[in-house]
Amino acid sequence: MANIKFGTDGWRAVVGKDFTEENVLIATKAIAKYIEEEFGLSKKILVGYDPRNMAKEFGEVCANELAKKGFTVLMSDKIIPTPVLAYNAKLHNACAIMFTASHNPPEYLGLKFIPDYAGPATDDITKKITAYLGDDIQENNGGKVEVVDFSKDYFEQIKKDIDFDKIKTLDKNIIFDGLHSATIGYFDKLLDEFGIKYDSFNMNHDKNFGGKMPEPKPPYINDLIEKVKATENAIGFANDGDGDRFGVIDETGKWVLPDEIIAMLMMHLKKNKHQDGVLVKTVGSSNLLNKVAEKLGVEVVETAVGFKNVGSAMRENKTLIGGEDSGGLSTGFHIPEKDGILANLLILEMLAYEDKKLSEMLEDLYVFAGKKYKKDRIDLKLTSDDMTKKILDLFKETDKVEDLVVASKNKKDGVKLVFTDESWILVRPSGTEPLLRIYIEAETLEQISAMKIKIEKFYNQVLLG
Repeated sequence: MANIKFGTDGWRAVVGKDFTEENVLIATKAIAKYIEEEFGLSKKILVGYDPRNMAKEFGEVCANELAKKGFTVLMSDKIIPTPVLAYNAKLHNACAIMFTASHNPPEYLGLKFIPDYAGPATDDITKKITAYLGDDIQENNGGKVEVVDFSKDYFEQIKKDIDFDKIKTLDKNIIFDGLHSATIGYFDKLLDEFGIKYDSFNMNHDKNFGGKMPEPKPPYINDLIEKVKATENAIGFANDGDGDRFGVIDETGKWVLPDEIIAMLMMHLKKNKHQDGVLVKTVGSSNLLNKVAEKLGVEVVETAVGFKNVGSAMRENKTLIGGEDSGGLSTGFHIPEKDGILANLLILEMLAYEDKKLSEMLEDLYVFAGKKYKKDRIDLKLTSDDMTKKILDLFKETDKVEDLVVASKNKKDGVKLVFTDESWILVRPSGTEPLLRIYIEAETLEQISAMKIKIEKFYNQVLLG
């Protein structure tokens, strides 16, 4: 059995190297055993796929194998965003398997298991599936594969949740960079249905995503930035390969940080949509969210990094909004899975309600918060797990990073050190790459630059012996 490892958000590997038909069948059989043990053969299983190379073909291999084991499999009739498949898992009280590698480079493919609660699989579930790798269940003649259009029910729900009539009043030049992604045929189709005008490009599904990373942030959306800057009163949108992440460009051509978007939408949901509930955020998200939540009277629930943790907390709490700084969000009235289509539409709805430019709303946000925040990250490539542990332990045990005095520690995910001036760092191993990530937040870029020098000097005592 080759290398099959379920990480932060499913199993991902290079097609033809580790992501092979043999390994997909091994993973499928393990998932089949998990579902049979937990729910029995009567549990339906949905299968979907994004535009990536071989995603549909591997999806069909998976669906046919599940049918052989006796399951009823509902297979998407076309390319589908992850949140659309997840919504249908909840609707059908079914489990789902999505073939995607999200925002990873085009040579990657992945397999993501979605339980019937419509959010990412939690660690206890993936541990059970991992334990079944190499196992099998007997074949059963009762299974079948049905091809289904999952978009219809998702669209109906979105139409209930979003005020499209309000969006129609919005005087903005909407520009959508399809990024060759799964949201093509979904986000644009909803705008078309309501007669909302927009311009678009990169609107063909491409297994290589036009030769770029399918990630909705600079530098991968520089064409969108230039188009927005060249268009009066514009706003730009893009989503990642499987449509669960969002990227937004304001009328000045600025990529708006996901944390800023989540904070503004939290205000919108409270003020304009009269929603209540907690804010769910990760330890890597900005203090901006805490400040805004405090002023709104919204309780904050903080989780480890990864939307599986956000989604889990969303299910345990009455939630206003949940999100993470990598560009994913959802709401309490939707599903506990990040949804880039929902994010796009909520932003348009917010702008229509406020009748302001996005840059103006951003200024208002920081006035409301009372502080500005800047973020950066160090990606430290290390040669061994042992070295990663040594450096992580160094940060966990310290009360000072050079002259930065630690006011509090949070070991929920790696270690977060909050210093006496409210600046902070989060040190954690990457869930997808051989890296130690060090997230940094302070009030100014000058502060961050100074902190970087101190951080590097601090961990070099281990690296340099």
